[in-house]
Amino acid sequence: MQSFSVAEITSYIHDLFDADDILADIWVRGEVSNLTKARSGHWYFTIKDADAQLRCVMFRGAARAVRVEVGAGDEILVHGRVSVYDARGEYQLYADQIEAVGGVGDLHLQFEALKAKLDAEGLFDPARKRSIPAFPNQIGVVTSPTAAAWQDINNVLRRRFPLAELILSPTLVQGAEAPAQIVRALQRLNRDTAVDVIIVARGGGSLEDLWCFNDERVARAAAASRIPVISGIGHEIDFTIVDFVADLRAPTPSAAAELATPNRDDLLLDLDRLRNGLSAILSGAAGERASDLGRLQNALGFVTPLKTVQGAERAIHDYRLRLSRAAGRRLAQLGERLAHRREALEAASPAHILARGYALVRDEAGNIIREANQVSRNQRLNVQLARDRLKVRVDD
Repeated sequence: MQSFSVAEITSYIHDLFDADDILADIWVRGEVSNLTKARSGHWYFTIKDADAQLRCVMFRGAARAVRVEVGAGDEILVHGRVSVYDARGEYQLYADQIEAVGGVGDLHLQFEALKAKLDAEGLFDPARKRSIPAFPNQIGVVTSPTAAAWQDINNVLRRRFPLAELILSPTLVQGAEAPAQIVRALQRLNRDTAVDVIIVARGGGSLEDLWCFNDERVARAAAASRIPVISGIGHEIDFTIVDFVADLRAPTPSAAAELATPNRDDLLLDLDRLRNGLSAILSGAAGERASDLGRLQNALGFVTPLKTVQGAERAIHDYRLRLSRAAGRRLAQLGERLAHRREALEAASPAHILARGYALVRDEAGNIIREANQVSRNQRLNVQLARDRLKVRVDD
């Protein structure tokens, strides 16, 4: 007679559960009971209905992301996988998401309720919104340092207006802890810096991913900012409460960087137009004065003695000379100012910095290496010089 150990039977049942596609990705609806939130951060609870019950466990990382209130007697939707806990020979649901019954629809209701509340208080009133400075010296950015939004903003500013300094106020931009961190990030910039404008940014995502920007605390912090705020959250179709409160809404983080700054190329074109226009005005004025002097000289030749005419000629010559010198000095001053501004813009370009002997180091994925602890021994790196590229390997 063949026999099996308890462990063998349990392992066999475990494998049957794990091989079932339905049990591997499932939503279960039920009433919460026996909820325990352990000091470790894990949640243990049961969901039940009139006929059955199911044990559930939610580990700390997933529990932190839960945005709904969960208590005994609440009816909820739980997502996860059903498997066997071998040590007890029990099956249970390993939960990774919890939604109130109604799910995303409830989030929309919360969104509309908060929107109506803040609108009634006047936080969306266009009259309270401030203009964005045309030439910011410093730009504060509220986002995650690891988010693509931060890199996008850097790329736009390097290309568009490298004279502006970026100051990051780091924060989480997703999850239950994000709202409080975003509020602190805004307050830091208002309290500790002299930035001219603040960009609140995050890349695209689902309604749940962007939900921290629909938090009332975040909306009120943006409204209370003494510094103008530009929101660049999600994609063009995404709207959050912060978008309505901000002084200016941009459809993406990159667009927010563009709205916060002028375009360097446009400024250079404007300077060229101004210089050419001023030169034409001065040349035209000098020509008119020369014509006037010529007419006066001819008239004086008929009505004054020769000596008086000669004296007038000398005066006219001196006046013309002074006028020419003044025009020359003015043109030289304007040319010097234009040259200085052009040099400042060129000095700030990445190509100029590389030409001075610096190098840009990236890993094979294209990420910029700023510190030694970003690389490991024998890792291959790409080094961008002013004109060439090197491939190197880390020795130590």
